[in-house]
Amino acid sequence: MSRETMPSPRRETAPSPRGADGRGLREALGTFATGVTVVTVGGPHPHGMTANSFTSVSLDPPLVLVCVRRDAVMHERLAAARFFGVSVLAAHQEDLARHFANHWRSLGGAPFDAAECLPGPRTRVPLISGALARFECALWRSYDGGDHTIFLGNVLSLDGTGDRDALLFLGGRFRRLMPEHSEVTA
Repeated sequence: MSRETMPSPRRETAPSPRGADGRGLREALGTFATGVTVVTVGGPHPHGMTANSFTSVSLDPPLVLVCVRRDAVMHERLAAARFFGVSVLAAHQEDLARHFANHWRSLGGAPFDAAECLPGPRTRVPLISGALARFECALWRSYDGGDHTIFLGNVLSLDGTGDRDALLFLGGRFRRLMPEHSEVTA
């Protein structure tokens, strides 16, 4: 067949899997345990948001990502920011996770009054004290992710203790790991 007579390729769409509606997808994805973070931006309009869609992307260059829903206040703030912070919460910081997940809290700097914060050493972005790890990032790129935007950050500074348990999110609830039991010997 010559090129002129070849049929043009059709765009095939995969059939939707059973239960792939928003609720079914949320339930299925909820079976995957994640850590819990607070994503922050500073400047004249500081803002913080609880997020569990955070992960590493690359070690060289050091990149991380966070996904933010397009209708969230953080979406607008992060898209306009040059820098952002990510604080990985410890198991004892569930109250902070709930605070920054509350859609009814006031905007601006007031929500940070409930959290002890420290300014990032490179960008002054607010970071949560007592967090397991803290990352300061320069906004590197952003990508369309359906009803979310995927924000990639180039890690400028980090610190972490890693000597405590992390706050987890599983099945739509905050969770904690059970402490290890040491063996008792006679």
